Amino acid sequence: MLTAALLISITYIFTREDEKITFKQDETNTNIKPAFIQDTDKATDDITGSRRNIITETVEKVSPAVVGINVIEIQQYRDPLGSFFDDPFFRQFFGDRRSRTREVKELGSGYIISPDGYIVTNDHVAGNASRITVTLTDGISYDAELIGSDPVSDIALLKIDGDNFPYVEPGNSDEIIIGEWAIALGNPFGLFEVNDKPTVTVGVISATGMNLEPISDRYYLNMIQTDAAINGGNSGGPLVNSLGEVIGMNTLIFTAGSQGNIGLSFAIPINKVKSIIEELKDQGKIDRNFEIGMRIQSIDESIAKYYNLERTKGVIITKIYPGTPSDKAGLKVGDIILKINEFQINNDNTIFGVFYEFRTGQEIDIVIFRDEDELHKKMILEPTR
Repeated sequence: MLTAALLISITYIFTREDEKITFKQDETNTNIKPAFIQDTDKATDDITGSRRNIITETVEKVSPAVVGINVIEIQQYRDPLGSFFDDPFFRQFFGDRRSRTREVKELGSGYIISPDGYIVTNDHVAGNASRITVTLTDGISYDAELIGSDPVSDIALLKIDGDNFPYVEPGNSDEIIIGEWAIALGNPFGLFEVNDKPTVTVGVISATGMNLEPISDRYYLNMIQTDAAINGGNSGGPLVNSLGEVIGMNTLIFTAGSQGNIGLSFAIPINKVKSIIEELKDQGKIDRNFEIGMRIQSIDESIAKYYNLERTKGVIITKIYPGTPSDKAGLKVGDIILKINEFQINNDNTIFGVFYEFRTGQEIDIVIFRDEDELHKKMILEPTR
């Protein structure tokens, strides 16, 4: 029916193009609206009311706390002509040109978490910045101070001077519901500079607990997956639920070789963000100065076959150093580590990222496979000797 109606409409336009259609109103009843007009007015009111929904209310609530971030980084690069000028004769005229520095401008997003101007963003946005400028939705820009940054978790804490700033409330990422609304706000491609307002995209929570491969020594575990479109410049912006609670920080997209979003976006869970931010605020850094005392290897097909394993998940211990936490925990060469606390161990990359989740002095539970049995071992992460 829709196809037929569309065809008729198009045909009507082309076949009646030379005719002018007019309508007359009964002038003897000018104070009475025809029934179809009354119905239209009611429908218009209903549509207008339906436009304001939980999504639009959430956007109005959260938007004032979203900021655009512009940074300047000083990066070193190798001069392409450096080898040519790497000669004492040329150096006396041109200096050492093997390594040079340049200013690089980057941009991203962030959000205010307190009325006194603390701001959360990604480390890859502001962690290496020599200057940080934050722009609020009222159009006012502030120089920001980097309070602390953690490259491993890709989280950074900034501060701007002032008070009574609009801010957002954190939610609880442990209570996320798969399929619930997810609203991403931020500064994609620097559009914040056009009208001092964040852009908004809407999707659903696609998955939680996603363990991704590390990128540039940054480890992304227990990530939130959403199909809300996140693009370049969205990094550091909030991912909120329909209650206006921040449930994650927009961080990564999967592009599969393309340059834009294809419906696979990832956010750091807000509970992890809160934990890291508290430490950065108190100490300016994250204390991971502990030792483990083992060497490991990922499980391949030959190892899985030798140990009668059904899959190539986990890592096998190849060496234990005496007197270390691994030794004291009773771990042995040949043990296969399957799980640490709530984290499943897939390979050596996963286990490195998992250990980075913990802090010095913390006790962890390690699930191992030994002699066809699953065993639990307790390890205390002692300070590095």
